[in-house]
Amino acid sequence: MHVLVIIPAYNEEENIVRVVDNLIRNYPQYDYAVVNDGSRDDTAAICRAHGFSLLDLPVNLGLAGAFQTGMRYAYTHGYDAAIQLDGDGQHDPVYIDMMLRTMQEEECDIVIGSRFVTEKKPHSLRMIGSRVISFAVLLASHKKLTDPTSGMRLYNRRMLQLFAENLNFGPEPDTISYLMHLGFTCREVQIEMHERIAGTSYLTLTRSMRYMAHMCLSTLLIQLFRQRRV
Repeated sequence: MHVLVIIPAYNEEENIVRVVDNLIRNYPQYDYAVVNDGSRDDTAAICRAHGFSLLDLPVNLGLAGAFQTGMRYAYTHGYDAAIQLDGDGQHDPVYIDMMLRTMQEEECDIVIGSRFVTEKKPHSLRMIGSRVISFAVLLASHKKLTDPTSGMRLYNRRMLQLFAENLNFGPEPDTISYLMHLGFTCREVQIEMHERIAGTSYLTLTRSMRYMAHMCLSTLLIQLFRQRRV
């Protein structure tokens, strides 16, 4: 399969070289594109200096806008599948091959790299939101996701077209739940994620709580009242 690795990056000047160099050195079979989401630091300049494949957005569109830019690029350039890897280095590309095999063998539309397929989800404040969103997804789609907030997701060609042509399709649990509700197939495979080495996550406690509330509301109410256009 012709695969594009989409790397959304916002203010990742301290991580982006390590992330992309790892792909280039150890996984040359995959194409990649860094989507610089209007970073205010030197992320774009560093990518240019290193000759990285770069899609440079002039303004910050947020994760959804950056991700959809990458998906549209993948679709218009004829890729068979695309996978998101975060620019902070938390996602390990060593799992891409396993996720591709799962997609081909089980003929599914989406494969999610989950931390909790075989590992137990810890009882921590951080995981409360994940548990609540998992329950909302179960209620809305009647399908179980063990790690709904994982951003390491692989999409097949049919998904590339949907995300490229629908502006309200973001890389979030509410969209995945909606797609499963419509009958598209999703599988999870066990992975491990690394901790962020450098830089600061934008997800503060307040933002995390707001995100959880928004995802639950969207999953249980807004998504279910969408017009079916896919």
